[in-house]
Amino acid sequence: MAEPISEKTLAELREIAARYPEPRSGLLPMLHLVQSVQGRITPEGIEACAAILDISAAEVNGVATFYTMYKKHGVGDYHVGVCTNTLCAVMGGDEIFARLKEHLQIGNDEVAVQRQGDSRTVSLEHIECNAACDYAPVVMVNWEFMDNQTPESAVQMVKALRAGHDVSSTRGPRLCTWREAERVLAGFPDGRVDEGPTAGEASLVGLKIARERGWTAPDAPDAGRVASASERIETEKA
Repeated sequence: MAEPISEKTLAELREIAARYPEPRSGLLPMLHLVQSVQGRITPEGIEACAAILDISAAEVNGVATFYTMYKKHGVGDYHVGVCTNTLCAVMGGDEIFARLKEHLQIGNDEVAVQRQGDSRTVSLEHIECNAACDYAPVVMVNWEFMDNQTPESAVQMVKALRAGHDVSSTRGPRLCTWREAERVLAGFPDGRVDEGPTAGEASLVGLKIARERGWTAPDAPDAGRVASASERIETEKA
């Protein structure tokens, strides 16, 4: 049973909408806030967003059903996403996903049964490119990166999450719960933005090579005046 939307949540939804010159631009973070409170996108949440933005529930629902990050069903305290796009797949992503399905005894986008002794729940989803191909195969937990995974490391991670142990992302903070992560995505920081590393070695290789070889970026155009497109065309013709 989803927790009802309180007056506090309605006030925060209005706060999000007020951040933007065009209030409906706030719909995406508003939906994240709904998920942080109710665990999923509910009819009540859709109606609340529609009323605040003065748009139809159908318009809100169209956005909520377009993006896979919004769920019409509940997910676990830790939502595990395994990249199965081309590079991650050939590097072992498909094998990781198959192993986790077997270990958790669930299919795609399902929640594993909470066993006796578990303090947290886990759900599993195969997802498209995480934009972290230099760390393939990549797994995400509540949108935080877990790089260079193997079937066994992924299983051990899931075991630790279910047991309630602290687990840190590879390039980021300690993993928080799904609802906590959704609140951050709604624009309410949790104070952990600087916790943990923010970049890995693979991401910094190009910068390292550039510094070793003395490479620099080209100078920017004259900030005082940038020729218009028509002027450039006339110059080229001449």
